[in-house]
Amino acid sequence: MQDLKVAVIQADLEWENCKENLARFDEKLSLITKGTDLIVLPEMFNTGFSINPKKIAEKTDGPAFNWMLEKAISLQSAITGSILTDEDGNFFNRLYWIWPDGTFSSYDKKHLFRLGREFQVFTAGKKRTIVELKEWKILPLICYDLRFPVWSKNRFLKNNYEYDLLIYVANWPVTRSFAWQQLLIARAIENQAYCIGTNRVGRDGKNIAHSGESVILDFHGNPIARGDSNKEQIIYGSLSHGPLQQFRRDFTVGADWDNFTIE
Repeated sequence: MQDLKVAVIQADLEWENCKENLARFDEKLSLITKGTDLIVLPEMFNTGFSINPKKIAEKTDGPAFNWMLEKAISLQSAITGSILTDEDGNFFNRLYWIWPDGTFSSYDKKHLFRLGREFQVFTAGKKRTIVELKEWKILPLICYDLRFPVWSKNRFLKNNYEYDLLIYVANWPVTRSFAWQQLLIARAIENQAYCIGTNRVGRDGKNIAHSGESVILDFHGNPIARGDSNKEQIIYGSLSHGPLQQFRRDFTVGADWDNFTIE
């Protein structure tokens, strides 16, 4: 199985300003190293985390989605990130996963942030979405989902692991940065999988600070690459499937995981 080359974009976001943010990401993506397989953007990368759907929600074929589509095709790289999406009057914090051929899949955030009143405005998703890229199985999730280990849990079914890479796109505040860092490590270790956490930097429209600290972790929870605090940057990492397979063969905890269903 081929290595997976990943670029994680740690960016400041202009509050509720899709046009400005897409222009900024145009500049950042123009710097992406050739041959990158996957580009990971923050949660609500086009607006910042806002619960103001009347101003920022877009239809399923809106400008941010079409921008992602164009970038995936032109860069020949899969791209993922979330957008506040209006579907028949229901608002979803929706992660899009777009392949280089223009096909796409999506995931609606399951756990809506109660402290930010997200749960009062948006509709929660009901199912996980596992995607494949270069034979890698990948589970992409959104921000607050990180605090719910059952929702993130890998499974060992018919001698196969459900996924190899876990991704969280986020707007995670600096006041809880310790939890951000530790929970990402825990999710990598407990699921025997690589783990990526992508977080924004800067202050949002409510003056909430975000320090970034995006990271690419191996299946031991060790950093392959880590973003600096309070700095816009592109973080690169190369993930190798061989060492993951070997570790799973040597440390067979997956075979002892509990079977469960999620409601």
